[in-house]
Amino acid sequence: MSRSETVWIVDDDRSIRWVLEKALQQEGMTTQSFDSADGVMSRLARQQPDVIISDIRMPGSSGLDLLAKIREQHPRLPVIIMTAHSDLDSAVASYQGGAFEYLPKPFDVDEAVSLVKRANQHAQEQQGLAAPPALARTPEIIGEAPAMQEVFRAIGRLSHSNITVLINGESGTGKELVAHALHRHSPRAASPFIALNMAAIPKDLMESELFGHEKGAFTGAANLRRGRFEQADGGTLFLDEIGDMPADTQTRLLRVLADGEFYRVGGHTPVKVDVRIIAATHQNLETLVQAGKFREDLFHRLNVIRIHIPRLSDRREDIPTLARHFLSSAAQELSVEPKLLKAETEQYLKNLPWPGNVRQLENTCRWITVMASGREVHISDLPPELLNLQQDTSPVTNWEQALRQWADQALGRGQSNLLDSAVPTFERIMIETALKHTAGRRRDAAVLLGWGRNTLTRKIKELGMKIDGDEEDGDEA
Repeated sequence: MSRSETVWIVDDDRSIRWVLEKALQQEGMTTQSFDSADGVMSRLARQQPDVIISDIRMPGSSGLDLLAKIREQHPRLPVIIMTAHSDLDSAVASYQGGAFEYLPKPFDVDEAVSLVKRANQHAQEQQGLAAPPALARTPEIIGEAPAMQEVFRAIGRLSHSNITVLINGESGTGKELVAHALHRHSPRAASPFIALNMAAIPKDLMESELFGHEKGAFTGAANLRRGRFEQADGGTLFLDEIGDMPADTQTRLLRVLADGEFYRVGGHTPVKVDVRIIAATHQNLETLVQAGKFREDLFHRLNVIRIHIPRLSDRREDIPTLARHFLSSAAQELSVEPKLLKAETEQYLKNLPWPGNVRQLENTCRWITVMASGREVHISDLPPELLNLQQDTSPVTNWEQALRQWADQALGRGQSNLLDSAVPTFERIMIETALKHTAGRRRDAAVLLGWGRNTLTRKIKELGMKIDGDEEDGDEA
């Protein structure tokens, strides 16, 4: 940075203020700290920093209250919102309020410093958009894992937009929930949300479902029928499993996206519509394009912004929270007391592979609510098919026993400073494994490890690792 930038830190947690002060001062920045939001606006009348970092929940005025006042009086001043409540509502409220970025706690210090630098560089680009009215909660989207925080950020960034979105993720990861959230937190929230699963519609009925048909268009068409595009006019059309769409329907869809109009089956009068498209698939569309099974031009039309939904096995830290939520929902639905998972049961569930992802976990919690005998859920109370996986999960926990044995043997030989050799080895293995899972993409590997990308790069250098792959990854929402 060419001069000493000034950063204000607003947080009632003294330790957070201290950590940020030290980290920013080491980068040559000047800091000023506040333990509440109440005195910030009066200080802004006399002095203005380059960037403000504020907690979201504090005694007195909240970070969102402060953000609203700053956007009104100082629209070009970038504000970074921090919160320990890393849920969708906090992320969306922050972005809709005009925050430069949303930083969930606990955060990586290097990532926070990098974010402050980026906020200062982009300060002139902030437009101070007004926030839309508060929207409905989406409690089903739960996630503290870094990969889910990226999903929340994407929904927040798109909350002022009508842009086309492609959602990618395995079956059962919650793609339709994300599509609903994108619609609810958009300018089209008051208009219809219409969903259609391409894999569930017979090929010969696909065009009629999408575009409707005129009376007498084919045998059995006794009346005019409005298709999903007309039903979604002014709102959002969610096309699930878009990779299963037949080739001739792909061609018609491409024309609608290009022209904003179509003909009903058997019709001769064009029908104009204003529809936002959100598509989803568990398949790799690039592979389908290469195989000639999906139109390349349609792929590029749909792939404007892509959101990747992680597998449940890639966000294991969210499993206990999700399970408690699903157990509570099932209990409410059945008018019974919610079941409580014992600590060892939670750990067992965290170690399972979950090929059916969140949907499988939800169904498991329904089963537990009905079938478990007591209120406390023991491992033995789980469905038999999950108990049969116990052998498959043993390698997940065996490494801890192996580590204990190694430490015992090393200490028995009189070795000292164990962490000096163990920690670098541990970090090296974790980095190599994460990079293997992300095909060398450092940004994605950092997310899997729970680090910022700068931290990962620093660790690679400190460990003297020679890593193939790009240091910079392409942008993706």
